[in-house]
Amino acid sequence: MPTYTHGGDIWAYSRPMLDFSANLHPLGMPPAVAEAARSAVADAVHYPDPLCRALRGAIARRDGVPPEQVLCGGGAADLIVRLCLALRPRSALVTAPTFSEYEEGLRLTGCGVRRHLLLPEGQFDLTDAILPEIREGLDVLFLCNPNNPTGRLIDPDLLSEICRRCGQTGTRLVVDECFLELTEGDGAAGLLRENPHLFLLRAFTKTYAIPGLRLGYGLCADLDLLDRMSRAGQPWGVSTVAQAAGVAACALPDWPEQGRALLREQRPFLLRGLEELGCAVWAGAANYLLFRVPGVFDLKERLEGQGILIRSCANYPGLGPDYYRTAVRTGGENSALLRALKEVLQ
Repeated sequence: MPTYTHGGDIWAYSRPMLDFSANLHPLGMPPAVAEAARSAVADAVHYPDPLCRALRGAIARRDGVPPEQVLCGGGAADLIVRLCLALRPRSALVTAPTFSEYEEGLRLTGCGVRRHLLLPEGQFDLTDAILPEIREGLDVLFLCNPNNPTGRLIDPDLLSEICRRCGQTGTRLVVDECFLELTEGDGAAGLLRENPHLFLLRAFTKTYAIPGLRLGYGLCADLDLLDRMSRAGQPWGVSTVAQAAGVAACALPDWPEQGRALLREQRPFLLRGLEELGCAVWAGAANYLLFRVPGVFDLKERLEGQGILIRSCANYPGLGPDYYRTAVRTGGENSALLRALKEVLQ
């Protein structure tokens, strides 16, 4: 039986659980997206559009890029694997801690992976200390903005310099922006035209709370790479239902801001509550918070007994068994988490 190490595994429990282990829009799925998905079931008697034409057009209008620079896939994880298969890199650099699927995808192709360590005393921020590691012979660099699980944003000037350095060294730069719409940060789509070595990874999963539909996309000005990625997976990688949901989501420009408005209120509330309980918390900018309870290695299991799921970060390189990640949800839900934490930590 394979071991599952990510969040969101509600299926392992026989009773309903309040899930803080998956980081989604705190208001959930928009009703219009749910209705579009339901209506599209009738079209499931046909194969889905293999080129995702309507969806790519909607994404292009929404993100301000030409449709030919958009590639859709069955979630961001699908696109990571396709990218690694298309590139077949020999040398890669990732940060630590960060999302594990970058390294998993790279190792599928036999790529050698180095880690650039992010330090807790530096708030786990990416700094210019990474620049000397971008040199000739480095095939690909994966960055996450905001980083998962720390929630820290990359300074825009530093990201521009990293992009410039990657262009000089022939390094493919992959920036995962899947959580960016639920922060106050700006995306890097404006860098695409002049930087064909830049690949942006985005998804509907978090911003529109549809992880079960599996819908992500990539943006890149290197059309040859997108063609190779398309051929690296099955022709029908995005279901009819997921495509319809994505088109509907693109017609809801205010939904991300509704999430950000709630997070502006609830993230500081949850951060303060965690600190009052004796947790060390890193003030991330995303819809989740990384925290540590020194010496407490079984907090996830304790909270499961209270009907609450959080994410253990024990398997993240650069962290330890007393690090945890929690989503930021609605006020009532966040209060329930803090009450449960108070009880299990007494």
